[in-house]
Amino acid sequence: MAKGVNKVMLLGNVGKDPEMRASQSGMVIASFSLATADRQKDQTGNWVDKTEWHNLVCFGRTAEIVRDYVKKGTQLFVEGKIQTRSWDDKESGQKKYRTEILVNELSLLGSRQGGESGGGSSYSGGASSYSKSTASFDQRPSQPQEDYADAGITDDDIPF
Repeated sequence: MAKGVNKVMLLGNVGKDPEMRASQSGMVIASFSLATADRQKDQTGNWVDKTEWHNLVCFGRTAEIVRDYVKKGTQLFVEGKIQTRSWDDKESGQKKYRTEILVNELSLLGSRQGGESGGGSSYSGGASSYSKSTASFDQRPSQPQEDYADAGITDDDIPF
């Protein structure tokens, strides 16, 4: 049987402060929503923003990072996998479904309010073990950049 791919990459803003809880074994779990926006033309030719909401779940060290640094409006880049779980509602007896993104990697990009700049902290870990390791990086070069005049690149070659 062919192997499938289940990978999700999202860039968006947190909709409300994360909800924190712990599993029976004591593992920290964070749940929150992330809004992504897409711009499309409507029937009259006007641009319209369409917002899509995603339910995200983080475990272990990543959940602790979310608890400490993520709040409503924070801009995030996440990688993970999509999962739909089901359960029987205790009150109605109906089967309920919830589709969630299980986060494997998380990058803090800043805040919608501009309180944080795009520092680029990144947190990741294995998807199956839920034990997350912490990695942080600084995107600024450690040495001054070389002059590109020697390489034959002029200001006209730069697209911005």
